[in-house]
Amino acid sequence: MNIALISATWHADLLQIASGSCKEALGASATTMDFTVPGALEIPLFAQTLAQTGKYDAIIAFGLIVDGGIYRHEFVADAVISGMMRVQLDTGVPIFSCVLTPRHFDESEERIAFFRDHLIMKGGEVGNACLKMLAALNRLGVDSGPFATAKS
Repeated sequence: MNIALISATWHADLLQIASGSCKEALGASATTMDFTVPGALEIPLFAQTLAQTGKYDAIIAFGLIVDGGIYRHEFVADAVISGMMRVQLDTGVPIFSCVLTPRHFDESEERIAFFRDHLIMKGGEVGNACLKMLAALNRLGVDSGPFATAKS
């Protein structure tokens, strides 16, 4: 299986922890290709572009959308998740989210340690979810990828 991993560059050090844990969960079952985008809002378009190539069985996105005090981060999170959902429904390529919206994010040493531990767990969870979904599609006789069709 070929899996694309897209990470936003904001808080890249934390997101690398999640993607590393995801890769461990995927293990030898998948070949991964890493991509970066400037921020979380760019994830859906990039995921769509990757899905349309037909090269990937699934796409996993990593991002942190934090309350920066300028706008409501909930709107950004909704746009990103809705965009990723639209991409997977339009292309037939499963898109998985490790795009998180931590409440009261701050960069104190104690909170960063908490987020590191949490991202290790979430990275593993998204990797396992990807494997389970691709196995479920396989049992249905459905190839993932653009223009997925049931096998006869």
